[in-house]
Amino acid sequence: MNPDMVPSVALDAILQPIGKATGLPNQAYTSETFFAHERDKVLGKGWAGLWFASDLPRKGYVKPVEFMGLPLLILRNKQNEIRVFHNVCSHRGMLLVHNEMEVQGALRCKYHSWSYSLDGELKGTPHLGGIGQQKIDGFNHCEHGLKPVRSAVWMDVIFVNLSGDAPAFEDYVKPLTEKWEPFLGNTGLERMRAAVNGKGLEIEVKSNWKLAVENYCESYHLPWIHPSLNTYSRLEDHYHIMYGDDFGGQGSYAYRLSDEVGTALPRFPEWPEEKLEQAEYVAFYPNVLLGIQADHAFAMIVEPVSSECSREHLRLYYVDDEAVGDQHAASRNATLESWRVVFAEDIDAVEGMQSGRRSPGYGGGVFSPVMDNPTHHFHQWMARKLKAA
Repeated sequence: MNPDMVPSVALDAILQPIGKATGLPNQAYTSETFFAHERDKVLGKGWAGLWFASDLPRKGYVKPVEFMGLPLLILRNKQNEIRVFHNVCSHRGMLLVHNEMEVQGALRCKYHSWSYSLDGELKGTPHLGGIGQQKIDGFNHCEHGLKPVRSAVWMDVIFVNLSGDAPAFEDYVKPLTEKWEPFLGNTGLERMRAAVNGKGLEIEVKSNWKLAVENYCESYHLPWIHPSLNTYSRLEDHYHIMYGDDFGGQGSYAYRLSDEVGTALPRFPEWPEEKLEQAEYVAFYPNVLLGIQADHAFAMIVEPVSSECSREHLRLYYVDDEAVGDQHAASRNATLESWRVVFAEDIDAVEGMQSGRRSPGYGGGVFSPVMDNPTHHFHQWMARKLKAA
């Protein structure tokens, strides 16, 4: 048995009732071999968060990104659709796009100048059949376009399915849209406007991506890691969320509507008046962290960089065009700064857990049967995916 893989007996232990269960063993957080395995067999088999559609503001905008070592290309085509492709020329495997930019015509490879449309079609093959010959018998341009990656956009997040055989995205996201319908109604997502004045936050953390997700799922750590937040949104003000198979997290009954600078942010009109101080924070497995409040929402993509490093990309969203106007700039800045403090406080916790995963004295740990239910829910999700692989 490969020592970098999680043995079946360990997966069975995770799937036990929470009072008897243990968590994922150390190699799931420290092994590069396991990191590659979970990319292909866990994250790549389902829908994973890649980037944000609002970061591609115009038609013709292209952005190269990496997903767990794989070079990918996001673009907004002439029909204003977001498309994702493998960022590699079909000719000799040259990286096609090196920098984020706006393309007026075609994508062109620097190596031999093969070119592609923004729909991935191979258009130009100079001297393919000799000097001045663009074509050659037996070579079908239609068979050598860019290789597409199945993708979908929801709540501004670009999701990708590397394997191409995951269930339909609409079915994947349906349980969450149904749960949030009482807060957002049928038009809440359409009302969201990406924040102006910067692109949110980017935080590099020396930890495995799963630890960031686990930490986000639970409120158990609030009194000690977030002492200021805990003064008004206390541990006892939180509840667990484990709705459906693919997301879990926490909610709060003590969210403070932002009005510290005198200009209250617009609210979602469908949000019930009696629930204005209720907020929900869910991890949409595997790597997208979402938060909804009456006056704003956020999405964070946890980018797995290596087995012991991840980057957290946060974007904030407000309600309708008025909310992103100059009159609400101070309230938006205050909201961003409040989240900056909260997420910065989590860094020591997740990095400390990563350091602990190198100890032979730790074997997956245990769960509080009362406080750790969402964390155990995520471990069970991982265990089921690994067993299926």
